[in-house]
Amino acid sequence: MARGFAAIRDNPLAFLEDTRRRYGALVAFPVPRTTALLVSDPADVRRVLQSGARTWSKATVQYAALARVTGPGLLAVADDRWLPRRRTAQPAFHHTRLDAVSESIRSAAGRVVGEWRSLPADGAVLDVDALAMRVTLDVIGQTLFDEDLAEVTDALVRATDEAAELVVAQGRQVVPLPSWVPTPVNRRLRRAVRDLDRICREVIARRRSRGVGESHDDLLGLLLAAGLPDDAVRDELVTMVVAGHETVASALTWTLMLLAEQPAHQDRLRAEVRAAGDVPALQLRRELPWTRAVVDESLRLFPPGWVVSRRATTPDVLGGRQVPAGTIAIVSPWLLHRDPAAWPDAETFDPERFDPERFVAGQPGRLVSGAASTTARPDYLPFGLGPRLCIGRDFSLVELTVLLAELLRDHVVSLPQGWRRPGVDAFVTLRPRGGLRLRVTPCALGAADRSQAGATGRPAAAQAANPPTTSVARWTPSRTSASAASEDV
Repeated sequence: MARGFAAIRDNPLAFLEDTRRRYGALVAFPVPRTTALLVSDPADVRRVLQSGARTWSKATVQYAALARVTGPGLLAVADDRWLPRRRTAQPAFHHTRLDAVSESIRSAAGRVVGEWRSLPADGAVLDVDALAMRVTLDVIGQTLFDEDLAEVTDALVRATDEAAELVVAQGRQVVPLPSWVPTPVNRRLRRAVRDLDRICREVIARRRSRGVGESHDDLLGLLLAAGLPDDAVRDELVTMVVAGHETVASALTWTLMLLAEQPAHQDRLRAEVRAAGDVPALQLRRELPWTRAVVDESLRLFPPGWVVSRRATTPDVLGGRQVPAGTIAIVSPWLLHRDPAAWPDAETFDPERFDPERFVAGQPGRLVSGAASTTARPDYLPFGLGPRLCIGRDFSLVELTVLLAELLRDHVVSLPQGWRRPGVDAFVTLRPRGGLRLRVTPCALGAADRSQAGATGRPAAAQAANPPTTSVARWTPSRTSASAASEDV
């Protein structure tokens, strides 16, 4: 068992893959006093996260450790406080806000693109992981907090990163020690949480001083208007920084890497974006289907939330076997998304697998016209499944799609000389070990677009009342993609 704990600590993703390969879809871990199961069969996953969600709680070590950073916010809370908090926050993520949100996202991306205009003609090698963390925090500040976080960005990212890393380090200890024991990890974690507390309280105080009215629909305004105490508001702010910022940053980083590795997919995305121009948020999936498929496929290969857990509050049945109350179920989207039984050529980055002609219920890859599934898949859950699905799912998908469109419209990401894929650190989200450096190079509009661009600076095809036929093939996205899935918030 000691070797198992060492493997979990050193490389949890490889450990999970090896366990699934050697022992099957339902594996019991030799944990003293508690039944702990690795659950990888889609039917059992659906039981734990969706159909049996009322009797599978988030009262697990994983979320208790996370709550040391977030407090009992939407992500980690395991009791009845979850539903009232979710109802309070829900209007901040309503579809009616998505167009305004997309404009804020374009503005944040525009600031990055403005900096890139000074790049030399042959480009420069940049850490896109650091860039993703910065631009997504800018988006969160503007859209959820109605606050320019530029002055505190570095401190907030540093404190969030350190806290998340330390929570994971603590969770991987063979014998976890109480938080009051003055270990180096506990001392550093307390310091990081103090920094988060200070920054959040400053943001709350500034927001209160500006006043909060019924017309304010940003998350921070809604929480304050609901009369929540500052401690509860702080918990939700930190939760959104971790769940709404770091997860999207992780997804953006890996997507840029995958597109750098597959230039043809990136070229197709750029051509689609240039032909479409600025697209309203609610039409993104229809007007930028290839870009959205790229996002869906990247989330399959690198789901930011790589593992979730639940505790049974009553006896249940998994894999045809009785499991007692108190059983811990461990579900890994990383494993489910790379299962070759569900995903042919599972390790390959192939956005076309989300074509509805290929994406049949339970049988992705089988070519059956018109048979695309319309239900949430238990083997594709970058945003979770069931009642605890991510409150910001649609927000995140719009953010990723718009950021990719704006960043890559006039710039190319490519692999630098001597490229080697970085290792994957499985912290609260999946992060590239040591950052992720890609070459960013300016690229001009095509000749036709340059000659026909109007006053808006957009290609003429995007401005025409009746868009002309372009060289970009019209590609219809699957109805069963990330929007049919959900996350664990």
